[in-house]
Amino acid sequence: MIAETVCSAVAVAGLGIAAVTAYRKRFLAATRIAAYSLVPVGLVMTGVVKWVADSAFSLTAWAGFGVLGVSWLLFMTTRAVERRRGGTRKERRAAAKEARREAVAPAASAPSLGPATRPAAQPASRPRKESAADDFSDIEAILKKHGI
Repeated sequence: MIAETVCSAVAVAGLGIAAVTAYRKRFLAATRIAAYSLVPVGLVMTGVVKWVADSAFSLTAWAGFGVLGVSWLLFMTTRAVERRRGGTRKERRAAAKEARREAVAPAASAPSLGPATRPAAQPASRPRKESAADDFSDIEAILKKHGI
């Protein structure tokens, strides 16, 4: 009963804030505030608040949370031990790779091309400029072209 009263008060306060926000011509924000303020009333009307209140004060519900916690702890412990040992996941991957290797004929995986008969072509090197004046002449030409 107290939870329903609190949720109703929160909803009324939120709708009041939404009305003030709408008065200030911020209609999008006012609509969003009104939507948030109607959520507690909807939760009360659907019975979710009563269910949460009953669960929060129920010894059986807390024992259930304890069982879930122990289950999670056991699950994480087995995962840690599995990873420390090398893991069954790695063993499965290794077995799958081995199965793929055995499925293909040994000669089929060898390349059919023979060794290269002609030497690789070496890239031609560009001749170096003989003086630094040639470099500056290119720069001067670009600057003159742009009127600098």
